Amino acid sequence: GFFLCAFEIYSCYFYIHLSPETLMDSKWATTELAWTAHPESGWEEVSGYDDAMNPIRTYQVCNVREQNQNNWLRSDFIPRKDVLRVYVEMKFTVRDCNSIPNIPGSCKETFNLFYYESDSDSATATSPFWMENPYVKVDTIAPDESFSMLESGRVNTKVRSFGPLSRNGFYLAFQDLGACMSLISVRVFYKKCSTTIANFAVFPETATGAETTSLVIAPGTCVSNALELSVPLKLYCNGDGEWMVPVGSCTCAAGFEPAIKDTQCQACSPGTFKSQQGQGFCTPCPPNSMSSSGAASICACRNGYYRSDSDPPDASCTTIPSAPRNVISNVNETSLVLEWSDPRDLGGRTDLFYNVICKKCQPDRNMCSRCDDNVDISPHQRGLIQRHVSISNLQAHTQYSFEIQAFNGVSGKSPSTPQSASVNITTNQAAPSAIPTVHLLGATANTMSLSWLPPERPNGIILDYEIKYHEKGEAIAHTMTAQRSSARIEGLKPATPYVVQVRARTVAGYGRYSSPADFSTNLLAPETDARVQEQLPLIVGSAAAGLVFIIAVVVIAIVCLRKQRNGSESEYTEKLQQYMTPGMKVYIDPFTYEDPNEAVREFAKEIDISCVKIEEVIGAGEFGEVCRGRLKLPGRREIIVAIKTLKVGYTERQRRDFLSEASIMGQFDHPNIIRLEGVVTKSRPVMIVTEFMENGALDSFLRLNDGQFTVIQLVGMLRGIAAGMKYLSDMNYVHRDLAARNILVNSNLVCKVSDFGLSRFLEDDPTDPTYTSSLGGKIPIRWTAPEAIAYRKFTSASDVWSYGIVMWEVMSYGERPYWDMSNQDVINAVEQDYRLPPPMDCPTALHQLMLDCWVKERNLRPKFAQIVNTLDKLIRNAASLKVVTSAQSGDLLRIGVTLAGHQKKILGSIQDMRLQMNQTLPVQV
Repeated sequence: GFFLCAFEIYSCYFYIHLSPETLMDSKWATTELAWTAHPESGWEEVSGYDDAMNPIRTYQVCNVREQNQNNWLRSDFIPRKDVLRVYVEMKFTVRDCNSIPNIPGSCKETFNLFYYESDSDSATATSPFWMENPYVKVDTIAPDESFSMLESGRVNTKVRSFGPLSRNGFYLAFQDLGACMSLISVRVFYKKCSTTIANFAVFPETATGAETTSLVIAPGTCVSNALELSVPLKLYCNGDGEWMVPVGSCTCAAGFEPAIKDTQCQACSPGTFKSQQGQGFCTPCPPNSMSSSGAASICACRNGYYRSDSDPPDASCTTIPSAPRNVISNVNETSLVLEWSDPRDLGGRTDLFYNVICKKCQPDRNMCSRCDDNVDISPHQRGLIQRHVSISNLQAHTQYSFEIQAFNGVSGKSPSTPQSASVNITTNQAAPSAIPTVHLLGATANTMSLSWLPPERPNGIILDYEIKYHEKGEAIAHTMTAQRSSARIEGLKPATPYVVQVRARTVAGYGRYSSPADFSTNLLAPETDARVQEQLPLIVGSAAAGLVFIIAVVVIAIVCLRKQRNGSESEYTEKLQQYMTPGMKVYIDPFTYEDPNEAVREFAKEIDISCVKIEEVIGAGEFGEVCRGRLKLPGRREIIVAIKTLKVGYTERQRRDFLSEASIMGQFDHPNIIRLEGVVTKSRPVMIVTEFMENGALDSFLRLNDGQFTVIQLVGMLRGIAAGMKYLSDMNYVHRDLAARNILVNSNLVCKVSDFGLSRFLEDDPTDPTYTSSLGGKIPIRWTAPEAIAYRKFTSASDVWSYGIVMWEVMSYGERPYWDMSNQDVINAVEQDYRLPPPMDCPTALHQLMLDCWVKERNLRPKFAQIVNTLDKLIRNAASLKVVTSAQSGDLLRIGVTLAGHQKKILGSIQDMRLQMNQTLPVQV
């Protein structure tokens, strides 16, 4: 009656499942299960019926009146199918021990679940031994509700999981230690991410990982007619069988467009096209083009229409222009001006230009040939944008033919001859061109001797030259002629300026005058003038010697003044390096010193080697060992210090890089910045001595003390780090590698910023996965702002981004940011605006401050001074830290909360509650 009641109650429920893959389900067994029981008087297989009168097989045990019960039940062999973690759903009823009269105190209301892995179905009635080890215990199973004889049996449903599995299969085992219960059904299943299509890529069915927090990478394949973009395709399958964080994507190839809710790429229909890969859709063919078949990436031009090589595929097809119109010619002797209008039909284009073809014709022979090379066509003969040209240097009384051709960007594609307009002209007899230049050969008080070159284009025989001259400022001019290209003008006034011009004459008439030239007659008489000319070399020489002396004096004075000024300027520059504004000390880069040792001497105190005592090696640094030791300076008490040593056999560059950190630290004085005690450079080994931080690096310290601090303590640590970074920012120092691993913690939980060495950015170390090589050095990808990764733009704003990551590390007790995602995946995720979710139990106000630090626009991020003020307000108002962010199920931002956050906390009862939330829930019919 007890078990029948249980079946009746069971038939009143149905169950809603997720869609896991079932490995075994006893509910659907149509024959005896015949599982192995030990001893035979323990578990008993019985038959029953569900509400649809379907037979079901169950196991029951109720030896509560007997002491020391140890009843085992083992299932058949269950193949694993390459699954790493399996889930077991158990439906059972348990009777309340208090409802059973006259039983000893050994009655139980729980049972144990075990499993045993094997490569084959090799278990027997005696092997493996019926005990824990070789069987592996999964959990002790307790009911939510038990029942008595006076009420109906209540069916309990529990789900447990175990893994990772490594053998070909396994057995389940159930141990009863004295309960009165019925095992109604057992279902073994595993979770998986079903086949899906995202971003035009197919991702195969993927089983979840070995742990509930595992992320399993599934590679993707582009759907048909889609092409992959720059990064490999992948999706992450989480422990709940959900896809998340798509990396990479595909887009439809040219000639194909998205279809069926972006899951397929279908071909463009005839008459449409798509010219390039991408998300766009097919569009109708441009004018004067067509596509006769599907999947066209370009529409072919119709006959007589073309595209230029520079036209995009979606440009209209065009044709050649018609002939220029309305050609007008204006002949002036041997010069010509041509003008015309645009063609009536431009061919559908705007890139119109013209060529002018010049031909010289012989009427008696009725033939034309190309013009001589000396014909000048201005501005140029080919590729004309303007619609006019000037032509000169033509021959007189000669017939010419000019052809104006119209071209555009597709004229070279057409086999047809360019359309053109022609004009025929005949030149006149031309006068000579202008005289180039007139020269003064000599002058006296009353005469000037002149010469000139013949015109460049005489256009005939020069008959004579006309010389025109007049006093400067007077309007009345005089003329004279000369048969040769020289002349002597007489009868002039002494010491008077004259303006002279010359022109040539042929049978066609006078040419143009030369440009006006100014000449003057002399003041002295001819004899005196001659003596002056004889003494002129002596006068010029004396003047030149005096000029050289004056220049030398000026140069000496300038050199003296510059030396004096450089002395004061050097002193001023030294002061400027120390203080940008009164009262504000500014960081000085030690690499700006020509001699790096000078920076060490200026900013770091030299310590005698006898004052330092090394006690033990506590780690290894980039340049040598890190030790703990003692420092006893004269007149001061002995203190414990940290000592960095430079390894033997160092290069000069390694020594410079090693000591540069001391040159940097020596400039800082703040309670949240690691303090430099001094350096040892005059002895071996070379050392950097700093204060000793008892608790070491912040990230490892938090992991060792997971969950041991209050929120106020964690915020206090963050406040100290922010105060130190505010101090560095005020000094214009950019850290570039702010991370929890570079924060040190002392015995009072005071956090101090450290690690100011810059050498890691100058040398690659492929053994360090924290840093990724980039142009010019390495970058800590997970902690670095996007602009610093992409453009190496390191500023205080990029340090603020890194500080937000440090906040996340502190609130998650040293979790690795972005968990096991690759550096490239992190870059892609951040670029797609993914941000780290709030760590477990993180106050909402702190996560909002993290998000403010991770704003993509760096100018919108808070300054460190604002961060310090915000944290101070939160510390004063402790109630604001009690509001905790809750992550919604299915939200992509659950990347750390449900997948990789706090594995140590998902244990015991918390793990039970979380697994129970994912199980099948009963719904009352």
